[in-house]
Amino acid sequence: MATNLYVGNLPFSSTEEEVHNTFSEYGEVISVKLISDRETGRPRGFGFVEMEGGAEEAIQALDGKDFGGRSLKVNEARPRPQRW
Repeated sequence: MATNLYVGNLPFSSTEEEVHNTFSEYGEVISVKLISDRETGRPRGFGFVEMEGGAEEAIQALDGKDFGGRSLKVNEARPRPQRW
């Protein structure tokens, strides 16, 4: 079963390919989605990585790790709260 991970505190210069390569060391990466501001299109410094296996290992190894001069925040993504 696939696990969706939240990846925060990314450098604004990060690319999906760089994030994919970093996480693929721990398991199969299904997708990477870096979030951009809707109005300006600039990166917001976080994203999501969907993995098939190896997610727990990736969390343990990468949470707090230096990535492009910033300390990554990695944990299992929580569902968005519903808005009425």
